[in-house]
Amino acid sequence: MSSFSKYRIHEVAKDFGLSSKDVSKILADYIATPKNHMQALTDEELNVVFEYLTQHNEIEDLEAYFEEARVKKESAPHVSQKPPSEDPAPAPVAADAEAPAPAQIGAPAPAQEKVAEPAAAQKPAAPQAGRPQPQQAAIARPDAPKSQPQQTVAKQTRVIDTKSAEINLSKYDDRVDKLVPDSAHNIQYGKQKIKKAGDKKPGGQAGFIKRRQEEQEKMRRLQREVLKKQPVKVMIPDEISVGELASRMKKTGSEVVRQLVKSGIMASLSQIIDYDTAALIALEMGCKVEREVTVSIEERLIDDSVDKEGDLVPRSPVVVVMGHVDHGKTSLLDAIRGEDVASGEAGGITQHIGAYTVNLGGQSITFLDTPGHEAFTSMRLRGANVTDIAILVVAADDGIMPQTVEAINHAKAADIPIIVAVNKMDKPDANPDKVMQQLTEHNLVPEEWGGETIICKVSATTKEGIDSLLEMVLLTAEMKELKANPNRRAKGTVIEARLDKGRGPVSTVLVQNGTLRSGDVIIAGKTVGRVRAMTDFRGRKIAEAGPSTPVEIIGLSEVPVGGDIFNVVEDERMARELVDQRKFEYKEKSNTPVGKVSLEDLFAQIQQGNVKDLNIIVKADVQGSAEAVKTSLEKLSNEEVRVRVIHNAVGAVSESDILLASTSNAIVVGFNVRPDPSAAENAKRMSVDIRLYRIIYECIEEIESAMKGMLAPVHREEVLGHAQVRQIFKVSSIGTIAGCYMLDGKIARSNRVRVVRDGIVIHEGTLASLKRFKDDVKEVATGYECGIGVERFNDIKEGDIIESFEMVEIKR
Repeated sequence: MSSFSKYRIHEVAKDFGLSSKDVSKILADYIATPKNHMQALTDEELNVVFEYLTQHNEIEDLEAYFEEARVKKESAPHVSQKPPSEDPAPAPVAADAEAPAPAQIGAPAPAQEKVAEPAAAQKPAAPQAGRPQPQQAAIARPDAPKSQPQQTVAKQTRVIDTKSAEINLSKYDDRVDKLVPDSAHNIQYGKQKIKKAGDKKPGGQAGFIKRRQEEQEKMRRLQREVLKKQPVKVMIPDEISVGELASRMKKTGSEVVRQLVKSGIMASLSQIIDYDTAALIALEMGCKVEREVTVSIEERLIDDSVDKEGDLVPRSPVVVVMGHVDHGKTSLLDAIRGEDVASGEAGGITQHIGAYTVNLGGQSITFLDTPGHEAFTSMRLRGANVTDIAILVVAADDGIMPQTVEAINHAKAADIPIIVAVNKMDKPDANPDKVMQQLTEHNLVPEEWGGETIICKVSATTKEGIDSLLEMVLLTAEMKELKANPNRRAKGTVIEARLDKGRGPVSTVLVQNGTLRSGDVIIAGKTVGRVRAMTDFRGRKIAEAGPSTPVEIIGLSEVPVGGDIFNVVEDERMARELVDQRKFEYKEKSNTPVGKVSLEDLFAQIQQGNVKDLNIIVKADVQGSAEAVKTSLEKLSNEEVRVRVIHNAVGAVSESDILLASTSNAIVVGFNVRPDPSAAENAKRMSVDIRLYRIIYECIEEIESAMKGMLAPVHREEVLGHAQVRQIFKVSSIGTIAGCYMLDGKIARSNRVRVVRDGIVIHEGTLASLKRFKDDVKEVATGYECGIGVERFNDIKEGDIIESFEMVEIKR
């Protein structure tokens, strides 16, 4: 088999009686096109050629073939002596003919089996017996004309000696040995016997196998050397463990730990290191580093790409109407829309957020009618966060009320422009100048007085000034250059949602960008579904809704939460996976405390850069104290943090204050006031920090110390219980005794107490007496009646709340 190493294409073609093109074509069909006919063939290429020729030249019976070849050889001389008249196609050449046989020009081609008799006897697997041999082409020419004269035939003779053609059959012995049956191995033909290649050359096959194994081992060794020279490519995420890094670099853990120690980092295999550290170690160990970008389901599903400037078109402004209860917000919208909605509300108070679209001279304006009552503070907060412009409705006869101040602060927190509509100008006691004076106290200076706040005097009853108000809205919107891209998947906010018995979950949504169509798959917070139907604010079915369009949709699997962001997605299966993931994260988050700003960790958050603005809500017993606290706190601003008092009012800390603090990440500071029970409960649930003070300097010093990182609270007040005064008893020798009922907690004789009236602290001191009937007791629990006397304080009235508390030492 060693001779195969330089067995060329033209040699194979010659041995098989083929042309070099035929062999090249076989190689081109099954392996690769050779360069030329001088190319030396490999073992694999030879095997393909042999296999191909063997399959296309099969012999049914090898013994019969050999016998036929022997008979033809013995009868070959007699055939050549036959006259041409008896045999129209004689064999022109015999294997051992001594006399030259005449060849007739124009005669039919002789039988090729007779020409190839000697070769056939030696090559049992000869390919394509019907292919003409080069010698035969010179003897008989089929393309010659048949009408050529016969006398020229006798003059032309040619002798071909086939004995000179010698073929090294040992090349094919191994192949034949595998093809023929065992019974054919011992066939005798004359004096020739088929032998195996191993018999002719001892050790040939074993030597070939050994050389092949050596070549394969050499190739593997070369590949290992090449891989050693090429640097390993390592994908490193933002955080990775040391063990995982070692695995990706194809290094041992001890090598990586050793390199970390050299760099001054003590780390174990399970320790997590950041990208910069891991990249530095990988580069020092000769690896090529690339940052691994992990794409979450939300990033793959939701398109948050920024729109190109050329795709944006102007959109309608979204306007929210805010103000104090019963100042005429819904009536003003009625005048704008020409409809009567206020009469349909319970008690004339708006119960839900309504969304309406108004057309004015070819331009549309979307209005959100938010409730004005204090109970709907959270709805109003959501309404302010999705709008472009706020219309603050103030009654000309009432002026600014507490909820008006809250509305102003909500609008400022949302950073949206405010247009003031002074309503009820048709009333005889209307005093717009008083309203404008009150607005300046809240930094809303009218344009007439040199400020920037637009003031429109309107009347919802007579529709006076309505057109001017709408023109101001459009002018403000034009200055803001509101634009959106309608040619993308829709995105917006859920305004409100409810469960309808007949239609299932029904949601009012505001499309803020893109176009929402029926049949779209949308995901809103922790719910997903397909839009089955859409209706506008008039109840008409529509097929699609563009930017700044409020619509009511059905088809969600659950009722979403008002304020959730909705997105249109393409893959519904992936959207459901995202919803399951969000539900799991919400469950995990609800079990962990919410990280809000508190004075304890204020300095740490400032150092980390998490806090740039310290938002504070100030509640005090009187307006003067509230203003003093606000002014003093705002003076504490420095280069690192700016103190902002986002809300300043008089009265107890209410639930509305807690909602605003939670949304704005603010701290509630109470001066001589107490929180409502519901407000205290919500503050605990939302992790809102409430600080209550009796002395203004303590408030300022504590917040200043927190900003400087010097806050070290040692004691904290812990409220123990509340008792309500039901009846008053005056005793001449003792003073006033309050007959009380314990609402919650307990009160002990040793506790400190404070008297609270309408949320404002009246007195703070100690107990003079605590009795049950006529007996002195140490403490009274919830649900029991008792008599309480307060040390050096007799101004107790029915309805007052006596709050017991104690100072608890806080472990550092």
